[in-house]
Amino acid sequence: MVVAAALVSCTQASSGGGPGTDVPNAAADPAAADAARSAENADAVENADRAEREAGEAEPTAAPSPGPALVRDAFATLQATLDETCTPGAGDCAYFLGRVTRELTELDESMRADTKGPGHFRKPLADMKVLFDKLGDDRSEAHLEKHFSEIVGTRDGINTWMQDHPDDYR
Repeated sequence: MVVAAALVSCTQASSGGGPGTDVPNAAADPAAADAARSAENADAVENADRAEREAGEAEPTAAPSPGPALVRDAFATLQATLDETCTPGAGDCAYFLGRVTRELTELDESMRADTKGPGHFRKPLADMKVLFDKLGDDRSEAHLEKHFSEIVGTRDGINTWMQDHPDDYR
């Protein structure tokens, strides 16, 4: 019953009858409705432009130093592959070897960009350079399978090195 009464009062107000009949109905004047919408759209565009300018001003102009967080994150994703393997020739190596190679590449980049400098990561960077020189640009499954033991060995060697340098990933 209460709902029906509310509907009746809403219907009367929107149709021009009932309370508030002296308030002009925006729907009755399409030009006024268009003007109101245009003003609202202009305000929204202006607010969005202002927010974008303020966000641009708040952004630092200098690139932040990558710091050890990037090495830590790259090492964590490489470490996630430690319990994984594949069988060369069985057709299940494309994803695994591609992933390990990609993780090693990202770790190499983060170590080179780290604030400690590449000299701190001399051994793992040298090991990755040897691997990347062997791999060249060929990332096909057959080529990666050919270098299976080097890829997995480099991953495992870097894991061992990093375990002896916990300050680089904790």
